[in-house]
Amino acid sequence: MTKILLKAKHWQLFLLMIGIPLLSQIYMYSRIWMIESTSSTVESKEGFTQVLNEKFIQFDWYPFIFLLFSLLFFGWLWSLAIGLQKWGPADIHMKTSTFKVFFFIPLIYILLIISSMSGVFSGNGFLLNPRTIIAVIVPLHLFSMFCIFHSIYFAAKTLKIAELKRKIVFGDFIGEFFLLWFYFIGIWIIQPKVNKFVTDEKHF
Repeated sequence: MTKILLKAKHWQLFLLMIGIPLLSQIYMYSRIWMIESTSSTVESKEGFTQVLNEKFIQFDWYPFIFLLFSLLFFGWLWSLAIGLQKWGPADIHMKTSTFKVFFFIPLIYILLIISSMSGVFSGNGFLLNPRTIIAVIVPLHLFSMFCIFHSIYFAAKTLKIAELKRKIVFGDFIGEFFLLWFYFIGIWIIQPKVNKFVTDEKHF
């Protein structure tokens, strides 16, 4: 999987991570809008039920769309952080153990959130009370955000070391850090650089 993501073109990653989820959202919301605008019986029970069903279909799709994006985005970060280690100089050893721990924490958290969302939308889940959200969900969410930023930091640093072949400081890769943070732009700049690294098949 790492090899595939490293070799993928920038437009392919953009299409999978952003294009498909965005188009699916546009399609589903357009269906709801068309039904609401064309139906002359929206006030009736039948018309209201039809619109409501379409909205619930949209909610049913959302967890899978979010799951697709999450797996691709985290897979891309993993490919950069771990897959590009082979291109760094031999005298620079980056410890990946901390990265791996911080990498999987938000991924597991996101999968749990997606599972909860699917349960709520299907009617089999439950809603958390405000105290539970403040005491549990908010700290977990904030810590997951920290872990994601650490993963972005590590991936950006790995990429820059592979490019410069020397020890670096944050100022050397701050641009890559923000490009990974704003991935919808960064894909078009970072991935062509990555493609140049993986043209040498002997590393695989």
